[in-house]
Amino acid sequence: MFRNRTPAVPYKILTSMWTVDPLGRLGNLMGQFATLYALAKLNGQKAFLLPRMHNQLSKIFRLKMPVIHHEVAGRIRWKIKRLHDWMSPEYKNIKGDFIKLFGYPCSWTFYDHIKTEIIEEFAFHDFIREETNAYLDKIRGDLKNVTFVGVHVRRGDYVYTMPQIWNGVTADKAYLQKATDYFRDKYENPLFVVVSNDMNWCKENIDISAGDVHLAGDGIEYAPGKDFALLAHCNHTIMTIGTFGFWAGYLVGGETIYLTNFTLPDSKFLTVFKYEATYLPEWIGIPADLSPLLTHQDKSN
Repeated sequence: MFRNRTPAVPYKILTSMWTVDPLGRLGNLMGQFATLYALAKLNGQKAFLLPRMHNQLSKIFRLKMPVIHHEVAGRIRWKIKRLHDWMSPEYKNIKGDFIKLFGYPCSWTFYDHIKTEIIEEFAFHDFIREETNAYLDKIRGDLKNVTFVGVHVRRGDYVYTMPQIWNGVTADKAYLQKATDYFRDKYENPLFVVVSNDMNWCKENIDISAGDVHLAGDGIEYAPGKDFALLAHCNHTIMTIGTFGFWAGYLVGGETIYLTNFTLPDSKFLTVFKYEATYLPEWIGIPADLSPLLTHQDKSN
């Protein structure tokens, strides 16, 4: 007796695959995913995810991009294409059938021309959307005409690496005050939803006396889905630095305030990072206070 069998997939269908090496955490992975999607489409190729990236992103998003089995991925002779952080003309004509992109791209210049598609790729699971909206409804209470503003305060390793390695600073108390006051002046009932990988710092440095600030984050870096969903379901965004906050602002699509000019002009960070390629032109930058760096330099001289 013959059994029905699924027809074998002709090998010619799989004569090319493009993927990206998953590096870093959520914000980095989202940047790599979006860049892979955009560059593969631009070069007429089919994009595939490696299992580690799929395992991380699929916890939060309803991904549609196909996944390469890890044993198959390990047998393919990939051609490595290293990327810098922003789009370059040569990326429009990348040669090769089995390309693995490599780097930490996080720039709208790669994919903003297909923004609608990118946002659709990062659709949240229904249960995440429902739980997040339930929390926002709870803190709204009886208030009318509420405007939710997600606030992401990136600290962690940046507290050391920015001043010690990159001659830069992280966001301070004064920056967050200016950013929140912007929305207080513009909207009737703003509610600020704060998440961070250092919630203790936020408790000590963000003024909650007005009753419009909710310290909502759990600060769990290895499971950032809840915090990211809270930001992405708000109307507007205040970010500090880093890819996590960038992607919140990008998905929300409202007004985004970011920390700008956060390194000294001679910082080596500016050889791998461009403000104009990272933050969208319509976003609002508030310059960082660099006086702590200048004071340190004066003491060293």
